[in-house]
Amino acid sequence: MKVTIRKVLVIANLLKDDAGRLAEDVRAYLESQGIEVVVFGFRGKPAPPVLEDYDLAISLGGDGTVLFSSRILSSRSIPILPVNLGDFGFITEVAREEWIDAFERYRSGMIEAGDRLLLSVSVQRQEREIASFVGLNDAVVSTSGISKIVKLTVLLSDTRLGRYRADGIIVATPTGSTAYSAAAGGPILHPEMNAMIVNPICPFTLSHRPIVVPGDELVVVEVEQEQRTNVIMTIDGQSEFPLLPADRVLISASQERAHIIRSNKRTFYEVLRSKLNWSGGHDA
Repeated sequence: MKVTIRKVLVIANLLKDDAGRLAEDVRAYLESQGIEVVVFGFRGKPAPPVLEDYDLAISLGGDGTVLFSSRILSSRSIPILPVNLGDFGFITEVAREEWIDAFERYRSGMIEAGDRLLLSVSVQRQEREIASFVGLNDAVVSTSGISKIVKLTVLLSDTRLGRYRADGIIVATPTGSTAYSAAAGGPILHPEMNAMIVNPICPFTLSHRPIVVPGDELVVVEVEQEQRTNVIMTIDGQSEFPLLPADRVLISASQERAHIIRSNKRTFYEVLRSKLNWSGGHDA
């Protein structure tokens, strides 16, 4: 089924080579098709753009740009066409020279936007919510010091999973399973699964292992009273929030989903094989 596209938001990471020029090329092409275009270029950590009734967002950058885009667009269910300005990434499967073909295939209904689980994260202090976040990759509770262990308790649906003495805890989505969680020894999940990973970072007790839980689970990370270091929470590696002893971090699947347009040039498994150099890489 064809998709009607009248207005597009282009989100361009201007720290990437040629992002500004490509953004103008995108604008020119879409306007030649009678489509209204708004370009939001940014460097570093910008304030989010004012959202309007966009039918599509085009992300120009890397996986980090898609993470930023997904968080600011999550409340509007706006699909994202992720264009990578380097090698194709785990999320940004579309290369810069492929964007027109991917756009036209999406508009004609030949390819779709897959639904990705988003994390809804709430910080409670003295039984009151003091902050909330949305993340596409992960929420990480960890030390802000150097080589110091934090003391955390993790609960799943009010059942205590365990007390952790570790560098921290990662709660990752399937999309985030190829990021920090994978580096910490976690499993890799297909990005459109409905699940979460609870993964301790360098636990003091070797019996602690990553666990995959259903997407409707509630994960609670409690910061224990006695700490020898400061504790912080980070979302997607891009937003951080300081935590205090006795704080509780509640993590669950958001009711919203990120809608990421799939590439028709390569599958997730082909990207995985190439990026991780399995079996000698894609030329083996």
